[in-house]
Amino acid sequence: MLFMPWMLRSLVRLVNLFVYWPTQSVTTLLYYSDLLPRDVNLERQVRADFLDSENHLFHFLINVLRCF
Repeated sequence: MLFMPWMLRSLVRLVNLFVYWPTQSVTTLLYYSDLLPRDVNLERQVRADFLDSENHLFHFLINVLRCF
């Protein structure tokens, strides 16, 4: 029960990112999981502010995608 509010807040934040900024969130997710090349043109779409400490599920997705 302790983790439920923590994960719910992170889930709401993740869904909010994918609804309001779909291209930036997917690009940031793939960029930080090293599935996109380090390119100046792609860096315009990457949002470093999505990687704050409250966004735990976003960090989890990045780490899962790094395995591939």
